[in-house]
Amino acid sequence: MYKVTQLQKEYKRKLITADQAAGYVRNGMRIHFGTGCGAVVDIDKALAKRADELEDVTIISTAAIREEPFEVFKATNSNDQVRFASTLFSKHDRIMNEAGRCWFIPMMSSELPQLWVNNNNGVDIAYFQVAPMDKHGNFNIGPQVADMWGVLKSAKMRIVEVNENMPIAHGYQTQINLFGIDYVVEGSNTPLVEIPVKPPTEVDLKIGEQVVKNIRSHCTVQLGSGSLPNNIGKMIAESDISNVESHTEMLSDAFRLLFEEGRLTGNKPVDRGKLVYTFAGGSKKLYDFINDNPICCSAPVNYVNNFSTISRIPNFISVTRCMGVDLYGQATAESDGHLQISGTGGQLDFVMGAFASPGGHSFLCTPSTRTDAEGNVYSLISPVLKAGTMVTIPRMCTDYIVTEYGAVSMKGKSTWERAELLVSIAHPDFRDDLIKEAEKMGIWKKSSKVI
Repeated sequence: MYKVTQLQKEYKRKLITADQAAGYVRNGMRIHFGTGCGAVVDIDKALAKRADELEDVTIISTAAIREEPFEVFKATNSNDQVRFASTLFSKHDRIMNEAGRCWFIPMMSSELPQLWVNNNNGVDIAYFQVAPMDKHGNFNIGPQVADMWGVLKSAKMRIVEVNENMPIAHGYQTQINLFGIDYVVEGSNTPLVEIPVKPPTEVDLKIGEQVVKNIRSHCTVQLGSGSLPNNIGKMIAESDISNVESHTEMLSDAFRLLFEEGRLTGNKPVDRGKLVYTFAGGSKKLYDFINDNPICCSAPVNYVNNFSTISRIPNFISVTRCMGVDLYGQATAESDGHLQISGTGGQLDFVMGAFASPGGHSFLCTPSTRTDAEGNVYSLISPVLKAGTMVTIPRMCTDYIVTEYGAVSMKGKSTWERAELLVSIAHPDFRDDLIKEAEKMGIWKKSSKVI
């Protein structure tokens, strides 16, 4: 009883309001607003009330899952007050970026914990949501261990916002003790934001067919974010592929479906019996599936995304999306010209790790075309990437490129062989023009029999 009483006294001493928590922000500070579902809600609203007082404040987040941009963004109108940065662009980050208020931090996800600790990139205050404290004084940080311990190690002050809706995540380093934080805010228990999965288009289904026919039983799967990888996961669940393992950066509903369909087993040599991930986002069903489920294992991103971890898992399959590929085989998954749309995330980590895995492969998936708002159709396989486009996967790392017209591997292929293979999976309406450009570029072989 004595220990419990002391714990209660400590909790009461550290308990403050959201307004008080926001009051610790001083001009010139660097603030971290949380990762994934752990991005703060009430403290954000409280800081927005202080908008007129703020100067030269930087707010950073990591894959924050929200319906809308931060309230403090909406309450301010100048970078002289508050500017924003993100290590993985989401929908609300794009809105702030378009307003000239948010910038991307180019990093491989596996390096993020080290980033926060080294090179003076630490933060003054780390705000983050947690589940309610247990009888031992521990707060569960929820299904987003990710880079949190790098943030926490670098932070001068740690303030938690308690949310009763936060799932209890099992895994590695998922707990932080009351004696390891500075203050506690009891939040308004806002339900976690759900990420809907769009119904697959006809093109999505065709791309999925090209991927799934190249996947065999007894493999370990990583699925990227977005509707296309999610729907491929659903197709795997509905196929006759069995004994599937999981080791992924983002845990989505696709993995829940794989489990419910009896496809997931626990036989991989690394983290046997565990569905390993570093952060999660999806439906309430997914959050309920994670809650207090020892099968689900949230772990730091520098372990989950680490090349050496992935490469030790045989038959590793990485499935992610991209937004464009050029005839050399280099791909972008993050920008259209200078316009930042998404982030690098762990895509390069998994592309490289999957190929190093015995029997492993990565699949970069894209529709062959896109149609703009005026109805103009463009090929997403192009001679060269659009000026200003950021290369996410360099050509020496690409393995399989997939469209609705096929799946072709770039590994070990010369520049002219790559061009031929990529033209073969481009939309037929653009193939002749791509051949002409490849000839000008000196990467087309007249005797090609691929097309």
